[in-house]
Amino acid sequence: MSTDKINSFLQIHNADNVLVALRDLEQGTPIEFEGQNFNLTDRVAAKHKFAINALHTGDKIFMYGVLVGKATKEILQGGLISTENIHHASGEFHLGKRKLNWRQPDTSNFKGRTFMGYHRADGSIGTANYWIVIPLVFCENRNINVLKEALVDKLGYKKARSYESEVEQLMGLYQAGKSTQEILTANMEATADKAGTKRFFKNVDGIKFLTHDMGCGGTQQDSRALCGLLAGYITHPNVAGATILSLGCQHAQASILREEIAKRDPAFRKPLIILEQQKIGTERELLQEALKQTFAGLVEANQIEREPSPLSKLCIGLECGGSDGFSGLSANPALGYLSDILVSMGGSVILSEFPELCGVEQELSDRCVDEDTAKRFMDLMVSYNARAVQDGSGFYANPSPGNIKDGLITDAIKSAGAAKKGGTSPVTAVLDYPEKVTKSGLNLLCTPGSDVESTTAEVGSGANVVLFTTGLGTPTGNPVAPVIKLSTNTVTYNKMPDIIDLNCGTIIEGSETIKQVGERILEYVIKVASGEEQPKSVQLEQDDFIPWKRGVSL
Repeated sequence: MSTDKINSFLQIHNADNVLVALRDLEQGTPIEFEGQNFNLTDRVAAKHKFAINALHTGDKIFMYGVLVGKATKEILQGGLISTENIHHASGEFHLGKRKLNWRQPDTSNFKGRTFMGYHRADGSIGTANYWIVIPLVFCENRNINVLKEALVDKLGYKKARSYESEVEQLMGLYQAGKSTQEILTANMEATADKAGTKRFFKNVDGIKFLTHDMGCGGTQQDSRALCGLLAGYITHPNVAGATILSLGCQHAQASILREEIAKRDPAFRKPLIILEQQKIGTERELLQEALKQTFAGLVEANQIEREPSPLSKLCIGLECGGSDGFSGLSANPALGYLSDILVSMGGSVILSEFPELCGVEQELSDRCVDEDTAKRFMDLMVSYNARAVQDGSGFYANPSPGNIKDGLITDAIKSAGAAKKGGTSPVTAVLDYPEKVTKSGLNLLCTPGSDVESTTAEVGSGANVVLFTTGLGTPTGNPVAPVIKLSTNTVTYNKMPDIIDLNCGTIIEGSETIKQVGERILEYVIKVASGEEQPKSVQLEQDDFIPWKRGVSL
């Protein structure tokens, strides 16, 4: 990574023909770079790029050392790179030679370290201890919500914060005869959070209710995949047991769920309650039976306590959302460094979001441990993109308006930065959704780029902690795995401290290195995994859960 006037702009790779603005640069700003002197022909906002040399129509544009676009018109030296003058382009890929040599990071600061986790019968270790309640079909969502109303508050799992007092203030203003404009401009008085009820089961972190809109009416493939995903949550190390409500006539049958559980844990021994409404009869009978059996299961779950656990038992999901032009420069490479540390110590990491690996296929396939693994990765990428193209889209359509506004103007630019989360270690396995992680090291998991669908999938595959980088800010979380939010820049961190846990913008500012930030994140992960810290997503109950329908989702 080459820098020049660190606070102004940066060349990420020496093969790049564009520079990244690290702060807002006005039109006419003089640029000195590797013996060249020129002025910016446009205003370039922080996170956006400008040309080192003049580019002609059809010229290739490189960032991170890879092809990320082609010029659609003439671009002057010092000209802004934008959606108006380039379009997405990425390099072709093929089965190449294995490139498995990598420089392992210094792990001495973490040698012999442990976290306090929940040990399961299958050898996995949880960072939390939850009971989950799930419908096999959307028809049971209402019953799931009735159970939630009955259990959460009484057992001490309801979060204290609510906005009822704000509603009361608004009612008072209306009753006092205030106009609509006066109501809209009124200052709302903040009220102190009320103390929550003490947990009835001190060793159970919570009861989570995972409603969804699937299970019937879709394809058989989607129903099977749903059962696989739910099996991943039931067998998850952070889950002590589960209550499943089935209607009875849906595609997603309880027998399929049991098959999927057996695939993931042949000697499955957790408490599992499956109740079928059409067999039991009335709703009252169903819910009373669910309450009795769930309570008995919670008694059993409460008997397990945290014990010392090696860091090799961590399985970390790597996620990004609301990305910006600094994502690939700060938070993502910091996660890459952390990933390499964990892999060196025998742990597992999951890199997903296949639409956001477009353009880096060659590098990742070359890093696969063998040719069969490389072929599987390439086949999944090709078939996924082909389905998207067939439906009138493609990986090129992945960047969101927010991504584009903040500098990620092509999918390949976004992807090249997103892939940095995976570090440099060899790829030990390639998984298709919703397969389970069974190997230590770097695992590639086929998922959409959609934040919640991808996070949901990573946890279903075994991630017991998720590290989530964001440039713009996003409130995504998960019901059973702590999701730690990492800001790519200090502005967003200071603006949204209620949802973001750690700031990686110090890398952009030059006050910390990628290595220092990576190690700082891992220290926080150990505290979260031990139950000593609660990330904001857990505090705010950001329990997002969206299964992936295997139709096209980018």
